[in-house]
Amino acid sequence: MLAERGAVVLCGGYSGVMAAVAAGAKGAGGTVVGVLSRDDREGANPDLTVVIPTGMGEARNSVLVDSGDAVIVVGGSWGTLSEVALAMRKGRVPVVQLGGWRVSDGRGQAVEGVFYAADPAEALELTGLWR
Repeated sequence: MLAERGAVVLCGGYSGVMAAVAAGAKGAGGTVVGVLSRDDREGANPDLTVVIPTGMGEARNSVLVDSGDAVIVVGGSWGTLSEVALAMRKGRVPVVQLGGWRVSDGRGQAVEGVFYAADPAEALELTGLWR
């Protein structure tokens, strides 16, 4: 859906959700940039258009968060949670969460600026970029 709207899609560039994102965007004729944690291309998803080996480990999540016009995180691994935290600390709101983590403050209240989407179409709507 992102590629269909002309967006360049950034992801971590490996397997799992990252592979699904890359395959979907490539299948729609889009450009997919993989920002890798390793300092080489080993394990990079074959559906990536551009591969950027950083050698930064999980710190590459900061590059991902800083490089996009919108932050949509999918699923719930620890790396995904770090992307939510980085985006919030850097003021990159709204942050759209599709599945996975539910971020709350110390009192169990939702954190302002994190929006939860029920499906990909709602995630795109919540970014405010395609209205």
